[in-house]
Amino acid sequence: QVQLVESGGGLVQAGGSLRLSCAASGSIFSINAMGWYRQAPGKQRELVARITSARSTNYADSVKGRFTISRDNAKNTVYLQMNSLKPEDTAVYYCNLMQRDRHYWGQGTQVTVSS
Repeated sequence: QVQLVESGGGLVQAGGSLRLSCAASGSIFSINAMGWYRQAPGKQRELVARITSARSTNYADSVKGRFTISRDNAKNTVYLQMNSLKPEDTAVYYCNLMQRDRHYWGQGTQVTVSS
């Protein structure tokens, strides 16, 4: 089994920064992808950023140039540095681990950006 524990959400003013962390534990394979999704009220969950174990990354167009995803493979931890936050970034952010065609999810952490 796999467990994902997120931290780092909160309330910030527009233009501010937050850093999210997600630590994975359990049966973690060396080849995987970790990422962050978000879901705003009344909207579908969407991919924010993703990074593979080889450190290949991809980002949603809406966050390119503002958010940076990184990972520490030794700690099975993924980070999301969010800068220049906008009110439209307000959402519950979910950590995701994908390995061997299975997806695992964290419990979610709220990010609220005030204008």
